[in-house]
Amino acid sequence: MVASAALVSGMHLASENFDIVKRWSNEIQEAVQSKHPLVQFHAVGLLHMLRQNDRLAVNKMVTNLTRGQIRSPLAQCLLVRYVADVIGGSQAPEGGELRPFYEFLEGCLRHKAEMVIFEAARAITELNGVTTRELAPAITVLQLFLSSSKPVLRFAAVRTLNRVAMTNPLAVTNCNIDMEGLISDQNRSIATLAITTLLKTGNEGSVDRLLKQIVTFIGEIGDEFKVVVVDAIHSMCLKYPQKHRVLMSFLSNILRDEGGFEYKKAIVDTILMLIRDIPDAKESGLAHLCEFIEDCEFTSLSTQILHLLGKEGPKSSDPAKYIRYIYNRVILENATVRASAVCALARFGFECENLRERVIILLERILYDNDDEVRDRATFFLAQLKGEVESNPSIAFGRLHCPLSSLEKSLREYLNTSEDAPFDIATVPAAPVQPVADSKAQNKAKVGHPPVIQETEEEKAELFEAQLGTIPQLAGLGKLFKSSAPFELTESETEYHVTCVKHIFPSHVVFQFECTNTIEEQVLDDVSVEVDLSGMEGFEEQENIPLKRLLCGVPGSAYVCIEKSSAGPVNGKIPCLLRFTVKEIDPSTGEPEEDGFEDDYQLEDLDVLSADFVRKAAVPNFKNGWEELGEEVEVVDEYGLGIKNGLEETIEMVTGILGLQACEGSDCVPPNARSHTVLLAGKFVGDVKVLARLSFGIDASGNVAMRVAARGDTKEVAETIHGIISEA
Repeated sequence: MVASAALVSGMHLASENFDIVKRWSNEIQEAVQSKHPLVQFHAVGLLHMLRQNDRLAVNKMVTNLTRGQIRSPLAQCLLVRYVADVIGGSQAPEGGELRPFYEFLEGCLRHKAEMVIFEAARAITELNGVTTRELAPAITVLQLFLSSSKPVLRFAAVRTLNRVAMTNPLAVTNCNIDMEGLISDQNRSIATLAITTLLKTGNEGSVDRLLKQIVTFIGEIGDEFKVVVVDAIHSMCLKYPQKHRVLMSFLSNILRDEGGFEYKKAIVDTILMLIRDIPDAKESGLAHLCEFIEDCEFTSLSTQILHLLGKEGPKSSDPAKYIRYIYNRVILENATVRASAVCALARFGFECENLRERVIILLERILYDNDDEVRDRATFFLAQLKGEVESNPSIAFGRLHCPLSSLEKSLREYLNTSEDAPFDIATVPAAPVQPVADSKAQNKAKVGHPPVIQETEEEKAELFEAQLGTIPQLAGLGKLFKSSAPFELTESETEYHVTCVKHIFPSHVVFQFECTNTIEEQVLDDVSVEVDLSGMEGFEEQENIPLKRLLCGVPGSAYVCIEKSSAGPVNGKIPCLLRFTVKEIDPSTGEPEEDGFEDDYQLEDLDVLSADFVRKAAVPNFKNGWEELGEEVEVVDEYGLGIKNGLEETIEMVTGILGLQACEGSDCVPPNARSHTVLLAGKFVGDVKVLARLSFGIDASGNVAMRVAARGDTKEVAETIHGIISEA
């Protein structure tokens, strides 16, 4: 006990006077070999604390301890965690080789102490990019824990499997029978985790049965576990869109139950996803949300739903039925909700000619509201609807052309400068500011929390469309079809950093070059990008819009608008040259000199790919859509992809190249599968639908073969899918 107390004292002392404790290294090493479990546990912890800032020393310590005799289960658990940290900081080996120290973790799965077995299994499941082969022994051990007589072991196992199911649902399917036995467990936490895991791993036929079982106990569990249930249902909605009626009915029922904000928000977000991705679910989803806001006590949810009603309601089969629900919010709610209701009402007036007079009457009543914001919005919309000012819905309802994070950053930079010129919102970059996060925290979030609903390609296109609409030369190009992710045309360490975003329109392509000057002693004027289109047939430069001034550290955008004469996708490389006028900054005044000199900077070639002209599109029923297109527009071919690490990695690579949406959860590959079929759907520019069936097979040596069958609204579109694969 004395030795253990001394080691604990050393841990506390190390935070105040590290050097003193570091001198005890030899004594701590001896304590690690102690026969007493608690002394060994504290010695391993203190030894790691002294070396945690030296990666090489930690690796050496872990190597020595894994070869030694650690008898204490607590010390062994610590060692497992340190091993997991070392593995997490190293790159996964290629060619199917095992990671360093993985054999140690696998050996711990056969330890006599249950805590060590569980710690090793949990560490394996949380490894970065864990493969099915690596997961298999951990899943087997956790499956045995599911039938344990100890509630703590059952809870730990099902909770870990629940997390694994978020990223590798097929790896957990072997445990489904054992988890079904836990649905009736007396511990409701275990039952909840079991049924939510089954929702992620079960098949389409089990949905109805599982939902009926959830209803029996969802009222008895806390909000934290209710959110877990809703997140699992959200995953099932994405996997089995054909079940949207059953799932929508279940969600609407639990939406009426008592619950906190996070619980209600999770339900609303799932219903919004169903409305967005499944057209057949829109009418029923809007009706359920209208009923919910009648008694909703959360302001943010009410405003979110009112915004959706204003956006989708006018496009529905009977827009008039939603006006009553919206106007009730004006009468009964607080000022924030009333203001949102005014905007939603105005949308009906703008988009539904037959309802305009009714909307005007309602807005006139709102003019006497006791809140300034509500009155101002009503006055503004009335003036537009009555024709007293020029009616322009895009001004009233248009989105900001830039993300709020970028706007905030640009405003802060503007306030820190000494310039007297007014702030120009057109200079705000379109790319959002990415928060810097710790890689370990990112991995933990990835494993332990449900996936965040990401912005769809259509929503990204709306954001960029609003930004490009503020530029007069680009305002008349039509509806934006797709915008690519930003990609670099220079190295990040160079003096001039340039990234490019490709915006695809029906008959134009706009290249947005975001430039950053990193040299403090100069500013760049008249910054433009010269593109060489000699190798691009059917491409003709229409506009080249330069950036007037590029200050140090403040990003700015230059644009090149290309007119595309051919209707279909094109591909090729475009050489690019950055041109600008350099003006040195006078050290005495801090202002740029009047005279400058012209200069240029060679950029990487800009790749235009056929995949740039296709975007993801959800299909509620792939089989029906496939049969509707017919065999006459089908194009089939076979490809040899060479030696790959596995089908899962190959499928992820191919779907990424094609840029299509995986349907019905077909992108999930069963463990140890030797063949698999993926169903993909998308749309080409011009709203041309395309579907593809990709069948993969892998032999014992790792050679992968692929058969692609594509159908589209036209046979040319199906042929383009094969062209994209050939280009890659």
